[in-house]
Amino acid sequence: MGYFQQNEIELYAEQVSKNGNPYCGDSYYYVSTDDYFVCVLADGLGSGKFAYESSHEVVEIVERNHHEDVETLMDLCNSALQKKRGAAVAIIKAYYHSKEFVYSCVGNIRFYLYSPEGKITYPLPVTGYLSGRPQKYQTKRYSYESNSRFLLHSDGLIISGVKTVLQKYPTLHSTMHDIQSRVDETADDTTYIVGSLL
Repeated sequence: MGYFQQNEIELYAEQVSKNGNPYCGDSYYYVSTDDYFVCVLADGLGSGKFAYESSHEVVEIVERNHHEDVETLMDLCNSALQKKRGAAVAIIKAYYHSKEFVYSCVGNIRFYLYSPEGKITYPLPVTGYLSGRPQKYQTKRYSYESNSRFLLHSDGLIISGVKTVLQKYPTLHSTMHDIQSRVDETADDTTYIVGSLL
């Protein structure tokens, strides 16, 4: 389990490959600067080595270009997946000073943001995947409050009652532990990232 705290972000990340496969088809990356936080989660189509190669390519693109806006990052990721198997991709970029985040997703990745007031934000994903073909993205901007929590996960995690899970525990670690207990390691490659925007 990975843990990260820097500037105005705290998060835990966990990844499990299907049946202990040496190649996980999911890849993720996150970074925090003085001004913003970026996180990407990519789920390569299928499983095994080719799925890993697609999702890893996406992560490397975002790592090199995280200063770009979300729409540009999605375009760059899409272009990089030509002649590869393709991947579902979600990117979030939170701007600390304006307390806003921009989110875009193509494919079966889920994102939830829970505010201290009790409001849950759940952007609906666009069906499909990135594969180099011309693609429309729904890139949306939202405001967030301090101490909002979020969950970003690939489709290997089946979870209901997300709002309850995100509001129930005093610490992020306890929230992560609850989600860990729900993972079926035989179902699919699974990645989940739980964070708090401070």
